[in-house]
Amino acid sequence: MCLATSAKYGDVPSVDIVVWSELPTGAGLGSSAAYAVCLAAALLMVCGAISCPLQEGEPTARWTEEELTLINSWAFRGEQVIHGNPSGVDNAVGTWGGALRYQAGKITPLKRVPTLRILLTNTKVPRSTKVLVAGVREKILKFPAIMNPVLDSIDAISQECQSVLEAMPADPSPEHYPVLEEFFDINQHHLNVLGVGHPSLDRLCQVTASHSLHSKLTGAGGGGCGITLLPPDTSPLAVEAAKQDLCACGFECWETKIGAPGVTLHSCSSLSAQVLHALTQS
Repeated sequence: MCLATSAKYGDVPSVDIVVWSELPTGAGLGSSAAYAVCLAAALLMVCGAISCPLQEGEPTARWTEEELTLINSWAFRGEQVIHGNPSGVDNAVGTWGGALRYQAGKITPLKRVPTLRILLTNTKVPRSTKVLVAGVREKILKFPAIMNPVLDSIDAISQECQSVLEAMPADPSPEHYPVLEEFFDINQHHLNVLGVGHPSLDRLCQVTASHSLHSKLTGAGGGGCGITLLPPDTSPLAVEAAKQDLCACGFECWETKIGAPGVTLHSCSSLSAQVLHALTQS
């Protein structure tokens, strides 16, 4: 990426690049895309292809839509090197943040979606996105009459889910959450049919179901991570009990939210002590 951007936009000046991340690799959390997006933004900025949006005294700043589009296009090239034939979803989420719709290669940011609380669980079972994607493709080619309807159903789930999410800000009724939970369950069953499930993910779903919570895999599957929806009326005791049971399985859990902003330029003063320490020690 350094050589390619230098050839297109002018020489990249001599730089030291330090990478630090809390995202586990090979877990379905888009760590490679986060890396590619940040690297693309940094290289494009130092060679002058995009501006430095940070003004004096500001803790953080983001680029224009046009500049974000350029960052995303270069990050996608990085993902192609890593994964072979990626969808482009991970790098788009890393660039723009929030929620996106992906269909037939077209990525559309969703403007009106609520922030959702989730439990993110890492099964610590490593897997390869490239291998899993190839396996799904092989199964579709082998059994098209069986697998294509499954894909159509997954698409229908995505469309129905988008409709529910976009209705929630105007109508914050708790009745939306049981519908989303059903979508989680159906989607997870379909993903098992596609061959991207794993016994560790089955166990994750069973454990959270015992606490009346609903889960599905995230990322490529085959291990990696799963997400558990936490409706607003979920008791803290139920969440804590679920986390303890999941950790007893050897998993790692975090409570977090869906809908964070995308790639951002930070001033040194805005970075946490932990991040500053990690960067200065490198």
